[in-house]
Amino acid sequence: MHENQEKAPGRVGLVAGNGMFPVVFSRAARDRGMAVYAAAHKGEADEDELLPLVEKLCPVHVGELGKIIEFFRSHGVNQAVMAGGVTKAKLFSPDYFKPDELAVALLERLAHTADDHALRGFASVLEEHGIAVRAPTWLVPELLAPPGVWTKLPLAEEQRADAALGFDLAKKIGELDVGQCLVVAKGTVVAVEAIEGTDAAIRRAGELGAAGACVVKVKKPIQDERFDLPAVGVQTIRSMMAAGASVLAVEAGATVVFDKEEMVRLADEAGICIVGLEGAAE
Repeated sequence: MHENQEKAPGRVGLVAGNGMFPVVFSRAARDRGMAVYAAAHKGEADEDELLPLVEKLCPVHVGELGKIIEFFRSHGVNQAVMAGGVTKAKLFSPDYFKPDELAVALLERLAHTADDHALRGFASVLEEHGIAVRAPTWLVPELLAPPGVWTKLPLAEEQRADAALGFDLAKKIGELDVGQCLVVAKGTVVAVEAIEGTDAAIRRAGELGAAGACVVKVKKPIQDERFDLPAVGVQTIRSMMAAGASVLAVEAGATVVFDKEEMVRLADEAGICIVGLEGAAE
């Protein structure tokens, strides 16, 4: 008999991908007395970090929807979050992406597999099986980027113009569900994020010689805030340092920020400005 026959509001499911978010969320849930049941994507989630924080952990391949649902339902989980990413390029590998019958049926009914569209479909399958999908920021709203300049170095006028242009164009790209980040230098778009991810897009801009560039990261206009919110962290600043970029502009209230204090410390040392924009650079 499944434990899900008895509602368990003190339990939460976690579909864990890579990065810090699954660990940060699990720690916050534990600190609030909640039991976390983590379906951890193999090759992505840090199982060693998660194990001390969760009640139970179930390793899964990307695409094993039935296994995730069975795991949650067997432990009375009726709400879940999706935290952390998956390496998109790996989705072309049969050793990594192993869709089961539920996943195949979902793929057949999707018009395309762009990020937001596919994730909405995944969430709908969970909800069809009685598992409500919530935003991972539900327990950690403090991770959302504040507005204004965070660093000692302010925005110069040329940088302000690049940030405003980048914000507007990133929103337009987001409408197409392509990516959340682009890099602008002196009024020219140098790199656009697609399947390779933010850090690789920043590195590509550096390889093209875009010294002093502005890295802009925003929420897609079509974004479902329950998953795949834009995120930045210490690695973002390190990638910018390697590429010679000078400004990181993120959408305030819509971008998840990890290790903000360390980000700001590194940015100050490197002469990088970090700013949270509300709507556009003003």
